[in-house]
Amino acid sequence: MSRQFDDLRLGSIELFCLTAQHQGFTAAAKAAGLTAAAVSRSVARLEERLGVRLLMRTTRQVRLTEVGQRYFDQCRQALGQLSEAEREASGQQLKPSGLVRMSLPTSYGHYRVLPLLPAFSRKYPEIEVEVQLSNRNVDFTDEGFDLAVRGRVQPDSGLVARKLEDAPLLIAAAPAYLKSHRAPRTPDDLVRHECIQFVLPSNGQIVPWLLRNGERLVEWPTQGKLRCAEDILGPISLARAGAGLVQTYRFLVEDDLREGRLVEVLADYAGASRPFSLLYPGKRHMPLRVRALIDFLLASLGPRPQGPQLPSRHAP
Repeated sequence: MSRQFDDLRLGSIELFCLTAQHQGFTAAAKAAGLTAAAVSRSVARLEERLGVRLLMRTTRQVRLTEVGQRYFDQCRQALGQLSEAEREASGQQLKPSGLVRMSLPTSYGHYRVLPLLPAFSRKYPEIEVEVQLSNRNVDFTDEGFDLAVRGRVQPDSGLVARKLEDAPLLIAAAPAYLKSHRAPRTPDDLVRHECIQFVLPSNGQIVPWLLRNGERLVEWPTQGKLRCAEDILGPISLARAGAGLVQTYRFLVEDDLREGRLVEVLADYAGASRPFSLLYPGKRHMPLRVRALIDFLLASLGPRPQGPQLPSRHAP
């Protein structure tokens, strides 16, 4: 194996990452114990060697170009792996430390995962966690993510999937809506109601409502004049405003039910759930910091059977 990186090239990459992290040459120089001019020259040499502009410089700020952002994400991940390899080889990796990057769906992140992270930080004070809240599928390699939580798992993705939980569903409406519309007693009554729809972003199809019929799940067609896409909190906001019935995750409306803003209906037909899973690349060597967060989330959430469940391909 021929040598690809000398000390100067590695140093330039490290100084570039410091500049991107601190968003300026002065702060990066302070962190590295150098002058701002030396850091600027080092990054300029790196750009010249690559033949691309990594940073946009103005008198007030330094920011990454699109190419620079991708290069920074990959270099930061590579430098982190090098640091961990050295700590492990020297026996210093006694405590998990370093950065973990995780992608979360917006609603599940806000309501389920983010409230747990302060306890994780107290348990592992040397681990940093960077969270991206997004409903899109991320590329672990190109974007430098360690973990992701998703409601839909592609079976041929090559990723390891560990179920976090089966999230129960329910149907609810605002008291104002139920004053002018008699609450449904059976699923057949739904045809006379405004049922707020959610459009699955991946294929544009309306997500069917799930009802329990004994031990079976039934996909029940519904209709309504209002529909939302992307953000599953949208239908809940409409339901609070009295627009109609909504089927959603129980964990999203627990406070609304407790405080009377929403009322559950068709409870005798509830019991369906959809899974949320933790995804990560199947690597032979997993950093301790990533393993620590995986174990923490599995222990804190963990799969809890909630009755009949629809396959994850239908989850919004």
